[in-house]
Amino acid sequence: MKEQSAAGILETTIEKVKNLVNVSTIIGDPINLEGGITIIPVSKVTYGFASGGSDFPSKSNQDIFGGGGGAGVTITPVAFLVISDGEVTIKHITAYDNAAERVVNLVPEMFDKVTSVVNKQKKEKAIAENMSAADQTQE
Repeated sequence: MKEQSAAGILETTIEKVKNLVNVSTIIGDPINLEGGITIIPVSKVTYGFASGGSDFPSKSNQDIFGGGGGAGVTITPVAFLVISDGEVTIKHITAYDNAAERVVNLVPEMFDKVTSVVNKQKKEKAIAENMSAADQTQE
């Protein structure tokens, strides 16, 4: 009975939190705007549980149990998925949690910048070579 009481407290706590938090809490309902734009909110859910109990046996009743439980839930909006003209973009609304995550998220942007610089240098080199060849044919 004592173990069932402690387990029952924790089970009840978990069931109550399940009723509060579901997949719609993390990926919200789509919001349709004019112009064919759809916005979908994205949230981070953090939760924790605690429970405890104690036996208070007495001479008349050896199975007296006292206990309690609780839970905490934090829901933090982190981004919006924006769907427009068949393209999906993500708009972050919170700071990155750590440096590793920041680096991972910056890699595509840095790759685009490096590619742009390399392509610009190739184009400038090709123009310079064409101008040099044109100068040589005029002589």
